[in-house]
Amino acid sequence: MTPCGGVFDLAGCQTRLSAIEKDLAKPNAWDNPKSLTPLLQEKGRLEETCARLERLKTAHEDVDAWFELAADDDPEAILSLEEAMQSFSLQLEATEMLTLLNGKNDNCAALLEIHPGAGGTESQDWGNMLLRMYTRWAQSKKYAVEILDYQPGDEAGLKRVTIRISGQNAYGLLKSERGTHRLIRISPFDASGRRHTSFTAVDVLADVSEDIQIDIKESDLRIDIFHSSGPGGQSVNTTSSAVRITHIPTGVVVQCQNERSQLHNREGAMRVLRARLYALEEAKRDKERQEAYVNKGAIDFGSQIRTYTLQPFRLVTDHRTSKKYTDVDAILDGGIDHLQHDYLLHCHGQKH
Repeated sequence: MTPCGGVFDLAGCQTRLSAIEKDLAKPNAWDNPKSLTPLLQEKGRLEETCARLERLKTAHEDVDAWFELAADDDPEAILSLEEAMQSFSLQLEATEMLTLLNGKNDNCAALLEIHPGAGGTESQDWGNMLLRMYTRWAQSKKYAVEILDYQPGDEAGLKRVTIRISGQNAYGLLKSERGTHRLIRISPFDASGRRHTSFTAVDVLADVSEDIQIDIKESDLRIDIFHSSGPGGQSVNTTSSAVRITHIPTGVVVQCQNERSQLHNREGAMRVLRARLYALEEAKRDKERQEAYVNKGAIDFGSQIRTYTLQPFRLVTDHRTSKKYTDVDAILDGGIDHLQHDYLLHCHGQKH
């Protein structure tokens, strides 16, 4: 595949898109639809990129036009210029994100796991709040969300969950969420109204199963079948459909129980296993990453990447970038784009 030019190269994107469309229009091009998957994925990415660059170009032209009109000190023109500049700034920031998402797996789908720490119902509820935050974020970007494994909490929230989020640069954006998230609030589960601190770990893996072949020997696997846990209903926890797979050489354990079909649960578990084994293989080439992956430490004080404070004041603090955000409700409702942008800029700055 020949990539188009830089992320601001609209002409290059359009040329490559036109070439793909000609390839897809050739006789017999669809004889083997599976082989076209990479090409169709590239086509989707290019269509999104072209649309974004068109919006950026239009926004820039609007700024130029209103700037000329505002030169006569027309109050309405000045107001329109400010609005046009704000729109252009937002479009530019979205396009800038593409320059920061240049990792080899950034465009992969993401496998996101949430594991509440010690703290019982309070931490489990915090895990559920994070699940809602990431689901809302994905929905706002029209990304697909698939629950692979879910174990509900005893009273509220969840004990663990694994979801797959697919869409352009899903992994590249969500890798900023890997780490421990701390919540400080007055607990709704405490009759005395005391303030509680809860910790939940979030892990994010690139779903490389469709792009990279990983040799997994059947003899290296221990596969356990068991009843799905959960609230029940329509035989979800009355049949042995849940699958747990242990990769004996590495000790990696994954499981999937959200589907009613044992076959589908096994496929989901194998997808997560491939991603985990790939992450371990990558970690061997990066000593620092390996130490971070193996020695994650306890999910408690001092290990957090981000703190969400709801009482006595409202503030979200990212401890890696030292940025503070006051739009707490919007963030918990999925508005985390600016946090991800700041994190990527921070990482880019550290490399240079």
